[in-house]
Amino acid sequence: MIVIDEKKIFDEIQIRKPVSVALNGPDGILPKIQDTAAKIMQVCGIPAYVLADSCFGTCDMNTNGAKVLGAEILFHIGHTINSTSFGDSVVLVDAFDNISFENIAKKCVEEFKGKTVSLVTDSQHLHEVDKVKSILEEGGVKVMIGKGKGQLNDGQVFGCEFYPVMETRHNVDANIFLGQSNFHASGIALSTDRPTYVLDPYFNEIREVTEFAQTLQKKAILSVYKAAESESFGIIVGLKEGQFSKITALKFKKELESLGKKVQLFALTDITDDKLRNLKGIDSFIQVACPRISTDNHFHKPVLSTPQANALIKILKKENIDGFLQVPHWL
Repeated sequence: MIVIDEKKIFDEIQIRKPVSVALNGPDGILPKIQDTAAKIMQVCGIPAYVLADSCFGTCDMNTNGAKVLGAEILFHIGHTINSTSFGDSVVLVDAFDNISFENIAKKCVEEFKGKTVSLVTDSQHLHEVDKVKSILEEGGVKVMIGKGKGQLNDGQVFGCEFYPVMETRHNVDANIFLGQSNFHASGIALSTDRPTYVLDPYFNEIREVTEFAQTLQKKAILSVYKAAESESFGIIVGLKEGQFSKITALKFKKELESLGKKVQLFALTDITDDKLRNLKGIDSFIQVACPRISTDNHFHKPVLSTPQANALIKILKKENIDGFLQVPHWL
């Protein structure tokens, strides 16, 4: 069950006495966020707006939505990071899943005894890493926990940021992800090129995602080679505050034009196939907003992420692209 740090929320409200607040977080915990918002309105007597658009991380907090509503504080819930540099109007609030990993960790011992693994997780299960590490080590599994960097804590990954597992990848037999998220685990497998397993405490199962990740990789490579045959490109700048990479977009524009390609620039808040179908005269797209948009979604034309676009430039220059996804940060 997800447990939101409501004490932090109410302490902030008591100290700052806002006229209204807004709350948001990942889709999976929106019902819990609704409960918290209802408590705020009941206890504090102020409007508490739930920003219910999909939210995929601290790159996607919708601070503009909070401003439009006149909310003096935006409580962004459920994305624990090693940073607080988002301004006075944004308060990051932890949300932990209190399910125990004890049983599935013991099952993991049976499968990985005598091997070396990299232990990693997402924001909701960070508090379980040390407990699982102890269980695995007591059972004869050697455990490595990579150091965090940037916004990441030790042993933590985002869907596009993999510093801890990249640090350990040459010294382990496999990656072990605590949680249910194939989204995070497949990114780990792609970036490290190592066997990757999910320890799912809800179904008490160990699930390998390596094959699934390889399918995503083949799709990503195929899109790059298809795009290499294109004459016209649309480069998309993301309009979400943490996905605004205009400089990267202009860099790709310059490089493609120097290689004789035609380029148009676009900007979108949400990048979907339906929206791209409205645009004419474009053979392939490059989007510099979120790399997982390109690897995890279906488009009728190639839509490349930043790592894929870097590989594209290399192909056009007749250079090798091996390992283009094996980088710690896909931006």
